[in-house]
Amino acid sequence: MIITRSPLRITLGGGGTDLPSYYNDHEGFLIAAAIDRYVYITVHETFVEDLIVKYAKLERVACAAELEHPLIREAFACVGLTGKYLEITSMADIPAGTGLGSSGSFTTALLKALHTYRHNLVHSQELAEQACQIEIERLGEPVGKQDQYISAFGGLTCFRFTKDGVKAWPLALSEETQLNLTDNLVMYFTGYSRNAASVLTEQNTKTRKGDGDMINNLHHVKELGLRSKEVLESGNLTEFGRILHEHWLYKRQRSAAISNTNIDAWYDIAMANGAIGGKLIGAGGGGFLLFYTEDKRRLRHAMMAAGLKEVPFRFDFLGTQVVVR
Repeated sequence: MIITRSPLRITLGGGGTDLPSYYNDHEGFLIAAAIDRYVYITVHETFVEDLIVKYAKLERVACAAELEHPLIREAFACVGLTGKYLEITSMADIPAGTGLGSSGSFTTALLKALHTYRHNLVHSQELAEQACQIEIERLGEPVGKQDQYISAFGGLTCFRFTKDGVKAWPLALSEETQLNLTDNLVMYFTGYSRNAASVLTEQNTKTRKGDGDMINNLHHVKELGLRSKEVLESGNLTEFGRILHEHWLYKRQRSAAISNTNIDAWYDIAMANGAIGGKLIGAGGGGFLLFYTEDKRRLRHAMMAAGLKEVPFRFDFLGTQVVVR
């Protein structure tokens, strides 16, 4: 039995600049943080020749090439396995489609499990790049690279994206700043789930066509990401909260599908009750609202009264790991 896990993530700055439609012509930058909510993959050998795959549905096929699930099918092809005499199961702490990068986490966890089964040693950079090749190149999904990379690397990590590759390095926080950041970030589930690709398609299409408003928006968001890095590393968390709010204002401009009247109302409640800044995590359209606050008691009381459920989290510094072998 092999069990792997990959962390989900939140984005702290620069989100949206990790799509190839942007960084192939304009260097992308963002800060992401892995959190202690995970996607798990189990692999074990069976006594039947078929490949059995269990996720939201059950598939039993003669070989991996016959699978309906595109990520699993392409992961087997990437690693060079037929899947015979194997059973694959996936589980997650958070439902898919909620903006925490579950697709990238799923793919990196699956690849790690299959490489482990084949006794392959694979570095985090290679693991992330293989996951990106599957989602972006093989399957043509209009998504970025941050989810695959932060799930593989873990931690609070800076990423620079160019047409020549991805560079990753740790965000240089003091221990005190890291602890305060962990304590002062709160996250709430909106109750909405969505397909990230459906929200990102508009951004992707406009960027490819050279839409000036979209490109200028992403330029500014990249600058906000760089400013976030500067203030976080200097320990100025209050200013980080203000920049987080500015991030949200620019993010909302990219598509009418990013927010809705309920999300806007909840955001306004939070800002009137102790939040310094916040934003919707992921592509938008649903999922989780993240806030930075220095008055957690007041914010929690207001959001609880609004009917939202808090999802507590800590940071994960291990990335994609084999937990049972």
